[in-house]
Amino acid sequence: MDAVVQWVCTSWTKKSRGGAEAARRNAAPIAFPLPALTAPFTHVVRMGEETGFEPRCEAWEGEREKAPSPLDSTVRLDVAEDRLRVKLETTQFGRRSGRPRRPPAYRLARGEWLRWQVNYRFTGFRSGNWHYRLDTLNVAYGPVTPELFLGTPTHAIDELGFLR
Repeated sequence: MDAVVQWVCTSWTKKSRGGAEAARRNAAPIAFPLPALTAPFTHVVRMGEETGFEPRCEAWEGEREKAPSPLDSTVRLDVAEDRLRVKLETTQFGRRSGRPRRPPAYRLARGEWLRWQVNYRFTGFRSGNWHYRLDTLNVAYGPVTPELFLGTPTHAIDELGFLR
């Protein structure tokens, strides 16, 4: 399977919902240059309020039936009829306000790429405080360049909801 997955996960609390902190959060990228690896591979970038939204990256080569996200979500990849089937399975712990139905799996032709975004609001188990997360999944099928995900996606799925 000639697939490249990039997860970008941005997390924050109430502190970054307004003012200068929100401006820093909103300036966090949703895509990064890819590492010099051979497909298939997964590239994970985490950014959080606690680190000033500085990117923390890790990557691994190899084909996997499921590519794990930074937290609780997975993407299922399989090839059928020369198309890459991409299915995002979101975490069950966060609230996805206003989105009772989820999009079905998406099929990519060779040379195409998909950007799938979803956001969440979580309630702290002990504190009861709200935490927020934006997941951006960038998936390419076929050859990639390091700068691919910095451009405009061939396809996009927007599952962004109002999280109050």
